[in-house]
Amino acid sequence: MKKIFRYTFALVMMGALFSLQSCEDYFDLDENPNLVNNPPLATMLATTTQKTGLNTQRVANITSYFVQYLAGPVAGGSTDTYQVTDYTSTWDALYLAMADIYDMKQRGIEAGASDYVGVANVLMAYNLSLVTDLWGDAPYSEAFISTTLTPGFDSQEELYNTSLQLIDEAIAELSRTDSNVLLDPESDLIHGGDKENWIKTAYALKARFLNKLSETASYNPEAVLSAVDNAYTSNADNATMSVFQTRNPWATVALNNENLLLGGWLSEQFVEHLKGTTTGVFDPRIAQITDTTITGEYIGTPNGVGNVGTASNTVRDESYISRNSPLTGDESPLILISYPEVKLIEAEAALRAGQTDRAYAAYLEAIEASMDLLEVEPAAAEEYLSDPAVAVGASNLTLDLIFDEKYVVTYLNPEAWNDARRYDYAYEGFELPANADLSTFIRRVAYPQGEASKNPNTPESPVLSEELWWDE
Repeated sequence: MKKIFRYTFALVMMGALFSLQSCEDYFDLDENPNLVNNPPLATMLATTTQKTGLNTQRVANITSYFVQYLAGPVAGGSTDTYQVTDYTSTWDALYLAMADIYDMKQRGIEAGASDYVGVANVLMAYNLSLVTDLWGDAPYSEAFISTTLTPGFDSQEELYNTSLQLIDEAIAELSRTDSNVLLDPESDLIHGGDKENWIKTAYALKARFLNKLSETASYNPEAVLSAVDNAYTSNADNATMSVFQTRNPWATVALNNENLLLGGWLSEQFVEHLKGTTTGVFDPRIAQITDTTITGEYIGTPNGVGNVGTASNTVRDESYISRNSPLTGDESPLILISYPEVKLIEAEAALRAGQTDRAYAAYLEAIEASMDLLEVEPAAAEEYLSDPAVAVGASNLTLDLIFDEKYVVTYLNPEAWNDARRYDYAYEGFELPANADLSTFIRRVAYPQGEASKNPNTPESPVLSEELWWDE
């Protein structure tokens, strides 16, 4: 396995060198004679799948403060307290990944490689959704045209519809049987060349995108359920990426924290949720997410307050991201979308459609699958599932219970912020960070300075409490 890892990573690094011919002017890339101008499709696949996985973590490293999975270790942290913050590096990482994906798609079209075209569409839809769910309007239709130095910004709704269209096109391309080039298993760092799993991921993302419209007049729970029917059937289908230069980036955050480069502190809101203070039932997943303090307790950090333990920060007297967790260990995979999330999407859509039995069955299956994914002891999982606060029966299932469970399932995933906004941050006990710059919860982020400095089409950033179109 180590040999395979080293080979695959070397492939990824080679792929990272190739030229982004379609958009080099927009991204201001210098001419470099060492760049590979005609990388093989397999190399492009390795690069795009790895970058997409890493972008999941990059975005979540912002949004996890907004949903109070994480809290800043010092008072008044900018992301922690809703200050206007420059996320240029995240914007650039997303667009550089999309540029690579665009190039892979064009190469796939030229080669008659429908499998690669399909995967490119899935990856593009995913990265584009990360962009627009952070910033709203953004470049896309003109972003990858070599003659366009300053692309215009497409509207949020246009970008949403584009993402859905890309997903539908991906399903069509991946369903073909005449691809001239098959997916390379060792270069596909998400699904190992399994085309059927890519189709399932396309449907899983479609269900996620459609369900995001729950606050709009166009929400169609039956369409959500139709997508779910073609999506994941177990955790074996999950879209994950686990090839890193050294370790999982969350594990790097945890390791840095151990070395007093502070970060990765768990929010009091999330810890109290897991402890059952706000939900009424202790969640055994907490032991698979974080470690106890030196006093054997789980203690979170209030957002905006900073350290509440010893002033030196040299002892483990608060709860942090753990390298002992199946989600954040050195070799843990980054999860783009999972079976437990899909089942909770199903539970929500079915409940909204009046299909209470289906909703309840999906709700219980999601919890059980989440327990399995986090390697919770079966007895502890069963105790939780049979607790009257969880096992409420189909007639008593509520959206509140579904959102509470999804809050745990989407730990450190960007989708959690979309849920929080759709749910109007109505989690029990959820409060504004101390000394927040806004009088209400954050709904978007400001356009990055790096983009504004080179592209005059960049809009003025609205106040960060202004809702996106699907959140109004």
